[in-house]
Amino acid sequence: MFRIWAKIYREEHIERQNTFEFEETFSYSEFFSYLSRICDGLDIPTPVLLKTHIFNYAKFRHVVFRPSDFMESVDFQKLVLEKLD
Repeated sequence: MFRIWAKIYREEHIERQNTFEFEETFSYSEFFSYLSRICDGLDIPTPVLLKTHIFNYAKFRHVVFRPSDFMESVDFQKLVLEKLD
């Protein structure tokens, strides 16, 4: 089991946040699946996932998605996913 804290920022303030718990064992090959479920839970589009996003999550325990990472337009400054212990 693992947990990810998702935060949506607008004007440098947290607008919405939620903690997502996953029962399965974490796997980087399934990261897009986790990202899709988190975005569905927040009712936002799913961003494009690049290797640099996965590397940042692995190395720094968090990843930032900017509006340029989304195919659709979004009305927030960033989506941050942070690994919780």
